[in-house]
Amino acid sequence: MAESPTIAVAHLGCEKNRIDTEHMLGLLVEAGYAVDTDEQIADYVIVNTCSFIQAAREESVRTLVELAEANKKIVITGCMAQHFQEQLLEELPEAVALVGTGDYHKIVDVIQRVETGERVTEVSAEPAYIADETVPRYRTTTEGVAYLRIAEGCDYRCAFCIIPHLRGNQRSRTIESIVTEAEQLAAEGVKEIILISQITTNYGADLYGKPKLAELLRALGKVDVPWIRMHYAYPTGLTPEVIAAIQETDNILPYLDLPLQHSHPEVLRAMNRPWQAHINDTIIDRLKAALPNAILRTTLIVGFPGETEEHFQHLCDFIEHHEFDHVGVFTFSPEEGTAAYNLPNPVPQDVMDARRDRLMALQQPISLRKNQQSIGKTVQVLIEQENPGTGQLIGRSERFSPDVDGLIYINPSLMTVKNCPPDWVLWP
Repeated sequence: MAESPTIAVAHLGCEKNRIDTEHMLGLLVEAGYAVDTDEQIADYVIVNTCSFIQAAREESVRTLVELAEANKKIVITGCMAQHFQEQLLEELPEAVALVGTGDYHKIVDVIQRVETGERVTEVSAEPAYIADETVPRYRTTTEGVAYLRIAEGCDYRCAFCIIPHLRGNQRSRTIESIVTEAEQLAAEGVKEIILISQITTNYGADLYGKPKLAELLRALGKVDVPWIRMHYAYPTGLTPEVIAAIQETDNILPYLDLPLQHSHPEVLRAMNRPWQAHINDTIIDRLKAALPNAILRTTLIVGFPGETEEHFQHLCDFIEHHEFDHVGVFTFSPEEGTAAYNLPNPVPQDVMDARRDRLMALQQPISLRKNQQSIGKTVQVLIEQENPGTGQLIGRSERFSPDVDGLIYINPSLMTVKNCPPDWVLWP
């Protein structure tokens, strides 16, 4: 019997993409394939691509071209496979297979067919699949952290966003399925679970007829894991019921990632988010009153077509007024297939870049002040790394989400451990 090929996986893009990668790894290992991190010795390299914005596509293309130049057999999966489909096969003869965002669970069958000499395309026109707790998964995060996808796809049609085209309409998992996976992760020693979907606050609307995030949070409160963090909390979904669930559930962190995108009513209307402008200030004030210790993060887009200096100044004033803990800023990227692709009055790239830099310059002292408020306090820190050269420990408090926020560096000689599990410390 012929020896099974060795497979390497290159992961690009967001944490939703990461979970797809982890399921592909789990399925391949379960099927008996050798999975290696060294792309040089692998027979096949699976590249799980991102196509969210132009910069992400460029990174994906660079990775694909580098592997093609190394004469690797490439399996292209993820958002670029869904987005460009046959165009990729035409331009990359080294690509032996194409797998869409709703088809990653077919990866073992794809490899088996490729091994017979077939050039495989598995791209569902309308992605409809979402893995549950029964699908094998090999986690690629640090030992104490795991992402938990509660839904996939999106029913909203923001003018700038291509996600519904790439990942389909929203499809939620049941509360029971999510809780079961959370319990599995806790049994593996996970200390922080991060809930993700495209719009976490809209969880369950497709399945139960109305959003069920509050019920989900209360159910997860019974899982023995210290931290549960939410990403992508669309502001209109932060109802009094959801806020109460956060208040009353000990392991739900008061960390809210609010993808606001902008503050000016005219820009939000052009973004096809017209209702948001009327509630931004109200919701943020209500959150701060109900959750005084809330950690607020937001992401913003500058340079949307038609954005004037007045619109941008409104956004600057908004950021200065509300003082978010963390802010991420993107320049507008015109995506073919979205409503904003052909909008008039584009903003020049140099103006977009300057606005991004100005906004981040405004935010930096705000974030510094927020960080300095922890001085003199004792906070829980999840230790994730140790610098082998210095012995310095690296971790995060509840204020920081992986990859997008900050880190805490700890001198072990100053560290005090008080009745904590091995991978937790108290940092004075």
